[in-house]
Formats: sequence, structure tokens, C-alpha cells
Amino acid sequence: MKSLLSIFVAAVLFIGSSSVYTVNQWETGVVLRLGEIVKADVEPGLHFKTPFINNVRKFDSRLQTLDSAAERFLTSEKKNLEVDSFVKWRIKDVEKFYTTMNGDNRLAGMRLGQIVKDGLRAEFGNRTVKEVISGERVEIAQKIKNTTAKAADSFGIEIEDVRIKRIDLAKDVSESVYRRMEAERNRVAKDLRSKGSEAAEKIRADADRQRVVILAEAYSEAEILRGKGDAQAADIYAKAYNKDAEFYGFYHSINAYQTAFKDKSDVLLVDPKSDFFHYFNDSTK
Repeated sequence: MKSLLSIFVAAVLFIGSSSVYTVNQWETGVVLRLGEIVKADVEPGLHFKTPFINNVRKFDSRLQTLDSAAERFLTSEKKNLEVDSFVKWRIKDVEKFYTTMNGDNRLAGMRLGQIVKDGLRAEFGNRTVKEVISGERVEIAQKIKNTTAKAADSFGIEIEDVRIKRIDLAKDVSESVYRRMEAERNRVAKDLRSKGSEAAEKIRADADRQRVVILAEAYSEAEILRGKGDAQAADIYAKAYNKDAEFYGFYHSINAYQTAFKDKSDVLLVDPKSDFFHYFNDSTK
């Protein structure tokens, strides 16, 4: 009797546990009956089902990221570009998602990745490298998002965003492009240096010319002022001389004697009757 009771209790517990299931806050699910969906979009919480007949598949309803590996795409100029992109998506209709993708996130990622690649190939094929890199990246991403959203809607998937992370030239052409860019920058730098040297020479020549002109003008003005000063001095001397010519002559003679006989050893051979000794010979003056 104890063994039968234990078996009965175990069977009840097993059936009870098989009849209850929980769905987490970040999940959604479908209830299946022999493989056929009988209830979709099961909300989070505690739920009951018919044991052994019904089973439950739960899926992550949070935002998910599909980060594909970089791919090469041709532009309208037939140049290869390596493009790295990602897609943000979530399950919108779990019944469609289960039916079309068998509830397989990996398969959904493959389908979405292919749709995005096709969109990138079409958009890049209609644009040049300059158009793609310079400013149409956001426009391209928006168009691909719209295209992908329409296709993904039939899978029960909602596309939140599509972004292009990086656009690079292919490695086999990057080095040659960089070399051409370096050569072009060096050419521009040399041109700027030559123009700068030419401008510097012009500035130096103009500065030297201005220096010569300024010095010449200054010398001319100095000579004019010096001439005016000499003229004023001569005029003053003349007026002073005319006031007392005799004293002026005596004063100059005294200065001449002092200069001629400054030292005791100085010797001067001059006729005693010359004008130099005028005031020595004539004591009345």
C-alpha cells in the first residue's frame, strides 16, 4: 500500500508539474498541440496547459542585434568597398516567427543578413565612392531599414534600426590610394612652401626698400635741419660780431693762441709782423 501511495503521489506531482509553466518578463511564447499552434503571444506569468498533449515554446522578446561580418560591395565606379553594418530587431508576431522561421533565431539572422546585404549591394551600386563616404550614409541606412522592415514583417520580425558602422576601401587598393593621397599632399605642401617663400622674399624686398627710403628721408631731413641750424648759428655769430667787431676779433685771437700754444713744447714759425700776432704787436688794442 505504501508503494502504491508513493507511486500515486509521484504521478500526481509529475502531472501537476507538466501542467504548469512560466513565461519570464522578457519572453513570449506559443502553446502547441501536437505541433499545431493553439495559443500565441503568451504573456509573462504563470500559466497552465494540458499535460502530454500541449507543449510550450518560449522566445526572447527583447531587442536583439545582428552584427554581420564586413562584406565587399561594388560602387557605380566598379570600386570595392568593405562595409560593416548591424541590424537591431525583435520578435513582433511570435506566431508568424514560429511558422516562417521555426522559432530559430539563427535562421532569422541569416535571412535578415541576406536582405540587408542585397539592399546594400543595390544602394552602393547606384552611388560613387565620394557619395557613399561624404554624406549619404544615413540616407542609405534609412532606405535599407525600410526595405528590410517590409520583408521582415512577413516573418513576424520588427526592425528597429539599421546602421552602417564602417566603410573602408578594400585592403588591396588602400595602400595605393594612400600613396596617391600622400603624393598629392606633398605636392600641395611644396606648392604652399614655394608660395610662402615667394611672399617672404617680396616682404623682405619691400622692407629693405622701405628701410632705404626711410633712411634717405631721415638723412635729408637731418641735413636740412643741420643746414638751418648752421644758418641760424652763422646769423647769431654775425649779429654778435657786428655788435663789437674788435672784441670778437680779440676773442678769436685769444682762442687761437690757446690752441696754438697748448703745450710748452709747441713751436710755431710765423712772421712776427703777421696778422696772427696782431694783438701782441699792437699793445694799444
